[in-house]
Amino acid sequence: MKKLYLKDWLFLREEEKEAWKKDFDDSSWKKIKVPHDWSVEYPFEKCFSSGTGYLPGGVGWYRTKLSLKELGDLTNKIVKIHFEGIYKNARVWINGYHMGLRPSGYASFHYDLTDILPYAPDDDLIISVRVERSDLADSRWYNGNGINRNVSIEVHDCIYIEDYGTVFSTPDVNKQEAEVVIEHQITNSSNQDKVVTIIQSLESLQTKKAVTFEQEVNLLAGKSQAVKLYKKISNPELWSPAQPNLYRLHTKLKFQNDFMEENENVYTEHVGIREFNFDSNSGFYLNGKQTKIKGVCLHEDAGSFGTAVPVSVWTRRLLKLKEMGTNAIRMAHNPHSFDLYRLCDVLGFLVFDEAFDEWENPKNKWWQGHNIYPPKLEGAAEHFPNWYEEDLKNMILRNRNHPSIIAWSIGNEIDYPNDPYANPIFAEMTGNNDKSKPAAERIYNPHRPDMRRLSTIADKLIKITKELDPTRPVTLAAAFPELSTKIGLIDNLDVVGYNYKEHLYEEDHERFPDKPFIGSENGHGFKEWKFAKDLPYISGQFLWTGIDYLGEAHGWPIHGSGAGLLTLAGFEKPSYYKRKSWWSFEPTVYLTTLPYDKNSEHPEWEPTFRKWEYLTDQEVEVRCYTNSESIQLKIGEQIVSEVSYNEDYGYYSAVVKYKGQSLSVEAKFEETFLVDEISPAYSPAALDVEIADIPTAWIRKIESADLNFEKNLYQLECQLIDQEGKPTLSEVPVYVEVENGTLLGLENGDLSDITSYSETFRRTFQGKLMCFVEGDIGKETYITMRSPGLPVSQLKLENKQEDS
Repeated sequence: MKKLYLKDWLFLREEEKEAWKKDFDDSSWKKIKVPHDWSVEYPFEKCFSSGTGYLPGGVGWYRTKLSLKELGDLTNKIVKIHFEGIYKNARVWINGYHMGLRPSGYASFHYDLTDILPYAPDDDLIISVRVERSDLADSRWYNGNGINRNVSIEVHDCIYIEDYGTVFSTPDVNKQEAEVVIEHQITNSSNQDKVVTIIQSLESLQTKKAVTFEQEVNLLAGKSQAVKLYKKISNPELWSPAQPNLYRLHTKLKFQNDFMEENENVYTEHVGIREFNFDSNSGFYLNGKQTKIKGVCLHEDAGSFGTAVPVSVWTRRLLKLKEMGTNAIRMAHNPHSFDLYRLCDVLGFLVFDEAFDEWENPKNKWWQGHNIYPPKLEGAAEHFPNWYEEDLKNMILRNRNHPSIIAWSIGNEIDYPNDPYANPIFAEMTGNNDKSKPAAERIYNPHRPDMRRLSTIADKLIKITKELDPTRPVTLAAAFPELSTKIGLIDNLDVVGYNYKEHLYEEDHERFPDKPFIGSENGHGFKEWKFAKDLPYISGQFLWTGIDYLGEAHGWPIHGSGAGLLTLAGFEKPSYYKRKSWWSFEPTVYLTTLPYDKNSEHPEWEPTFRKWEYLTDQEVEVRCYTNSESIQLKIGEQIVSEVSYNEDYGYYSAVVKYKGQSLSVEAKFEETFLVDEISPAYSPAALDVEIADIPTAWIRKIESADLNFEKNLYQLECQLIDQEGKPTLSEVPVYVEVENGTLLGLENGDLSDITSYSETFRRTFQGKLMCFVEGDIGKETYITMRSPGLPVSQLKLENKQEDS
């Protein structure tokens, strides 16, 4: 099978009624690269929706040209075009032939071009795509706009494996032996019966050891047939977050073609061997070992990239989460990009994959700020009745070979009270979205849809999921189990997820003793973590959220959610280190401070800072995040004696008077010590710029899994430093010039900074800034950064030729 990615496109962000035509003149259109998200190229504006990040939607057109000669000899071949995802309402034309519509912005889809290619009047294949997102409040978070995932052309022989037609499973696994089952859906599109030899090669990406086996089948002309192969693998290299071992599965289809010449058709998947289960009394087990799930929820944007996120950018972010102790990711609240799942396989993250945020009725969409009435009721629910089965099947079929995925979620917070479902069991509803609800919106209304309807829909979705993949459990994330558990919503689930309902764990474990439970969405508090850590029947938790994201904003000019442990720029917040002290087994110590407030009602919610600059004699609270049980805090050379461990919040703290001397802590770990220190910083004297360090070993693993790690995409971490080289929290504008390359974006992580992402300048935030540059292949790229009153920062980057 030959695969060609279509990267170079032309783009127009306006309606153009004639752009579907093959001979349409698109010479004035903008040249872009796919994946592409057009919204982040335009200014933030208050007239747009807070829920989707104050960025525009509208109508956009894409066109590209392909020479049929690039596809080779197409005699007796099958040609398909694959779209990994387009947000949203995508209509596709090939050489002027209308191929179809796909409403979902998250689904992958393909069209068979074989029948129309003989009608081509010349060598050109012209692809036109119209994208429409006119309902600006269509989501509760930012989803981007455009062809924001990969597009490819595939050429298959007349005997081929159907799309997502390979299923790899391991029904019996232990350290000594694994039973492997491989099922293929193979089509013989020719007009003759064929004898086909299926040759399987399962090669370890770590040791390069391979097991090969084969089977011969007779395929009837014009028919599709399921074929199963079985094999016992000795001493399997098991996949886990700690050791994400992968195998390359090669499938060769050998047969005689019409010209009596031997033919080979090769397909490749990357798979893993592992065994897992959820136990209602003792939690989650992976490869026979009890494992606590330490997860984060993630949306799929990355600041200035929108939702068209390069592999290297995701890699930097995910490795930081892994270093923090994260071993799991919940895909919130829709199927994500193909690359992200494969990175989870390679880097080692357990995955809860999620299909829907709403079913047949729309949720409230906040467009003037979070919980500000009135809402809008736009979005995916419009297409759910006609497309839910197709969209759910798509998620499962395309993703079921990922070893990282351990559960399918059929919905997120579908059971929000009065949003829009209700039930007479509760006369008045209370929930996360009820803070500002008018009284009439909170009380039971018999004219609203009855929440019992959700149980009916859930059972349909469960049935579809289990038919397609009986190897993984089905779950959902419940928002109001006080009601939904009484109407049958969770009865047929394999694993029950609760969002922010830790106080119900004990009671509902007794009510449903055969149901495994997990925190599918949780706050960042120590109390929430202790519920998951200390209760063996709770499999773990997923924090809301791992990384800040665009949308779900509280009001202009804030254009994103600050719920993450990393900023939009991918920088660590102080809360990152607090979580690391709870989750990571690596020795950790980190100092942070804030002005002392003895009347604070929620100390752990207060923002803290990597700062040691206050007024003389001002009372300052010092917090130390560490997994050491023995620390010594000093101001200058003086030991601070009144340091205590807060059992409620999970950190050491002390209240001291600021004197201008350095602050340090020494933490003991068995026979070793770690020291952390902060001291007063002077005014910024320079901008220090470093290329983000992604270990070569990880890059090699990523590339071995056939992921395109963009080596000429440079992630530059910029930090203001004072005359002594110490980091400062100052904020200054930075102007960037690039020669022999392209400035892809600037991100500082400040959710109130509405500087357009298309600008070549941005100020630092808390002393930091990320700069993303793509270098021109084969040339030296020069980057110049200027800030008023500071020395000019310059870098020269060598760009290697891409591997052919």
